[in-house]
Amino acid sequence: MEKGTISINAQNIMPVIKKWLYSDKDIFLRELVSNGCDAISKHRLIAMKGDAPAEENYRVDVILDKEENTLKVIDNGIGMTADEIVKYICQVAFSGAEEFLKQYKPEEGENGGIIGHFGLGFYSAFMVASKVVIDSKSWQEGAEAVRWTSEDGMTYDMEPSDRAERGTCITLYLNEDEKDFLSLYTTRGVLEKYCAFMPVPVFLSEVKKPEPPQEGEEAKEGEEKEPEKPAEPEQVNETAPLWLKRPADCTEEEYREFYRKVFHDYEEPLFWIHLNAEYPFNLKGILFFPKIRNEFT
Repeated sequence: MEKGTISINAQNIMPVIKKWLYSDKDIFLRELVSNGCDAISKHRLIAMKGDAPAEENYRVDVILDKEENTLKVIDNGIGMTADEIVKYICQVAFSGAEEFLKQYKPEEGENGGIIGHFGLGFYSAFMVASKVVIDSKSWQEGAEAVRWTSEDGMTYDMEPSDRAERGTCITLYLNEDEKDFLSLYTTRGVLEKYCAFMPVPVFLSEVKKPEPPQEGEEAKEGEEKEPEKPAEPEQVNETAPLWLKRPADCTEEEYREFYRKVFHDYEEPLFWIHLNAEYPFNLKGILFFPKIRNEFT
């Protein structure tokens, strides 16, 4: 009997991943936001162990820039060093989450809020982008920021980055036929579809160009132009969904509003059951029973 291992040619498999990994291209946004939430959950665990200062304002930002044709996903989580980028990004489907949890074990029965890991999900970005850039700075003291750039998902360049804050910024240079994702309306819909209950605040904004001077109002010589900046960010998710609350703390109107928002049904539900069990296993959720119309009602 002969045994062996199956080899995979990266140049042959990457086009397959880009085309067939997911049925819907908009999944890339869920994957990148999930990765950002994971990075924040990891930093939160490290801070709880006392190995890093605590952070109060954890967040993930999605920023659209129509002029630059870019979509950015930014988090202030754990960040990565150059070695970690090579390990977690350049090895497709490497389980960074599993390795991290072995070192920083959360409370028994929990996973620290970590959803997944960099790997195949990250490469879904190439379904919509011709170029992807990662700027990251690790939480570790003395760590240098690093920039990773790839235009095909198979080769990359890595160099120092000017990123000053802890965390990661992923910049997607969108393909010509994927510019719909530069629309606030479209991207808000995708975030509400996939990220409505992410455990970290998720904000959406777009870069606004400064208004050109009106006729007869020429800029003064030597006067600096107003820098471009994102508009006021809009939070698109609910970090404390209704099913995590105690039934005694929820009102009937909250249940109805939650039902309307999640299921897009503006009829009131027939009734609901709020599940909140902690023994013999942890179970939280809400079962809604909709009103069903038929010819007799």
